[in-house]
Amino acid sequence: MHATVSSRAAWVALGAILVMAGSPSAGAQGIRKAPAFVADELLSLPARNWITNGGNIYNQRYSTLDQINRDNIDDVKAVWRVSLNGSGLGPGYSAQAQALFYEGVIYVVTGDNDVFAVEVETGKFLWTYEADVDFDAAIVCCGRLSRGLGMGDGKIFLGRLDGRLIALDQHTGKVVWNMLAGDPALGYGITAAPLYYDGKVITGFTGGEYAARGRVSAYDADSGEQVWNFHTVPGPGEIGHATWPQDNDAWKYGGAPVWQTPSIDPDLGMVYFSTGNAGPDLNGAIRAGDNLFAASILALDVKTGEYRWHFQVVRHDIWDYDAPNPTILFDAEFDGIPRKGIAQVSKAGFLYILDRTTGVPLTPVVETPVPQDAIQATAATQPIPQGDWVIRHDVDVVGEDFEGILRNGARTFTPFNAEVEAIWRPFSGVTWNPSSYNVQNNLMYICAGDGPGRGTGGDPDATIGPEDDTRRYVQGSFGSARDIGTDSRRTLVAMNLTNHKVAWRRLLDTRCAGTVTTAGGLIIAGRYNGELTALNSDTGQRLWSFQTDGGFTTTATTFEHEGVQYLTGIAGGGVTGGRLNDGLWLFSLNGTIDSLPPGSGDAPPDDDDEDGESTGDPLAALAELDLERSANLDTGAEIYGTICETCHGPTGQGGTLLGAPLPDDLTVVDIVVSARSGIDGTPMPPFASTYSLEELHDVASYIRSEILPQR
Repeated sequence: MHATVSSRAAWVALGAILVMAGSPSAGAQGIRKAPAFVADELLSLPARNWITNGGNIYNQRYSTLDQINRDNIDDVKAVWRVSLNGSGLGPGYSAQAQALFYEGVIYVVTGDNDVFAVEVETGKFLWTYEADVDFDAAIVCCGRLSRGLGMGDGKIFLGRLDGRLIALDQHTGKVVWNMLAGDPALGYGITAAPLYYDGKVITGFTGGEYAARGRVSAYDADSGEQVWNFHTVPGPGEIGHATWPQDNDAWKYGGAPVWQTPSIDPDLGMVYFSTGNAGPDLNGAIRAGDNLFAASILALDVKTGEYRWHFQVVRHDIWDYDAPNPTILFDAEFDGIPRKGIAQVSKAGFLYILDRTTGVPLTPVVETPVPQDAIQATAATQPIPQGDWVIRHDVDVVGEDFEGILRNGARTFTPFNAEVEAIWRPFSGVTWNPSSYNVQNNLMYICAGDGPGRGTGGDPDATIGPEDDTRRYVQGSFGSARDIGTDSRRTLVAMNLTNHKVAWRRLLDTRCAGTVTTAGGLIIAGRYNGELTALNSDTGQRLWSFQTDGGFTTTATTFEHEGVQYLTGIAGGGVTGGRLNDGLWLFSLNGTIDSLPPGSGDAPPDDDDEDGESTGDPLAALAELDLERSANLDTGAEIYGTICETCHGPTGQGGTLLGAPLPDDLTVVDIVVSARSGIDGTPMPPFASTYSLEELHDVASYIRSEILPQR
């Protein structure tokens, strides 16, 4: 496995909790291969096994298991914790993958794209697959990560960040076929879990911030040969092409990536997914029109990939309001009539509930006039759902200094351009963290945030397409606007899909990483501070919490083995929050390992003082940092390009680097370690648990020597 770059990130102090996973055990020969699952098997609500990323191909993430329930959840403890050999612990990694389970074996993938088959009874590795992704060749937007695996016909399917789609033999972990499905030099990669269905493997591609033209493709599960391909930005003569300029080639680099695993209705023969924002981000001036099929919900024929219908949730997006949350299919009555529904909640913070047969809304959506900006060629109206809002959509507390940039009330669709900055809400309202649907009460459980954002952009003379070999295609700057005095909240929201009403809303002290729900009356949700939590699915009351040693930034999986219900997931944290670590945890009512001390998942390991006592202060080590050391600018460039550039831009024009005085290295390191106010007063996330102080010094020196002088 890949060596740990930061010894701090590799810290494990768990004693007997740690399973020393080494060479494959004899149990590898006993692995049962999954069959070529038929539609009914893929559609069934999971119990004994968890065979698709979404639990079933409706993406409901609902399990019929109830052995662990509201009455006994407080008795759940850890069974074991296994280290995944330091995989995914280098600069820029995140743990985001939901595990699969089949007949005694857990299958997980790390941010390194390494795959592990783990025996549930012992925590021993049955086999491992090392991806060895060439990250110098792969163009990565938002950290090194994977969101899961696919399974079927005796194979485990992996989409890699370098655009490769891999089939592994489920029995041995050996490569069955290896296809270059998307060219990484053109910005293509795969973060979503591939989906096995009807002898095919279906996956979408990333690359929206890197001048790629989005697409979803299906491949033969036996050979890896492409069966069909659908571009999410239509070309000449295709439906939707008229929504792009006819006098330039903006459509060729139009974005609309796909970040999540699709859902499928076998009876209707359709596959469903939602798309990301149009390219270039923040600059609509060079791509007048609605820009289909960006920021849309799409339905295709699952056998042929032919277009069936679409619903665009944001017209001509300039706010980075992509739709990365997985689509959920459900069946329920509306006005006494059984309907086939599809639900999708966007980064703009709106929930769309449609008929999945036609794409027509099941709850009202009104085309609403919105503020305009001629330079940005903004859309005259936006489709606004009329049910309860998932989160707030206006800025409620603003200081006098910001009146000049609060155009038209500073709401969801407040426009901006290259000369006039704007503030809006929400900023990244509902992102990739999967939602779940409870078939018993028709509630959809959504992890959300509603802080304000700010941005500029909109240059009518900007270049169409990538300007250099980095392929970065973000023509503007944006980031958090928490410095204006308004509050930011993290919430878990339960929405009734039959009437578009909020059943309950819970404020959280830290982000949740996606939800699963069970017949035991529970919602299981990981937290970025390292807790795995359980809540009452009817009320949202918190019933149980277990502290792990890494940010629990993955969505948990539940299954039954030998009559026992288990929960599992990687507590790995990373650039999105929480301590970076490599622990796969297993929980049950038969567990014997108690919760770790509070804070174990959201702070770096403490340094001991001269008396052997923990100092408890992650900033104390700053005094020991040798700022005279020769900083490694190559490491700094890698960290900046992978993580910092998303918000700050290639020349530091966005976020906390905008308009700042030139700081010293220690100031920059202090900011990223402590999460205190940034250089211009805007808070930013802490990275102390993600990088060592030496690595932070590397990126600080790179910022000072290469980025800030360009301002």
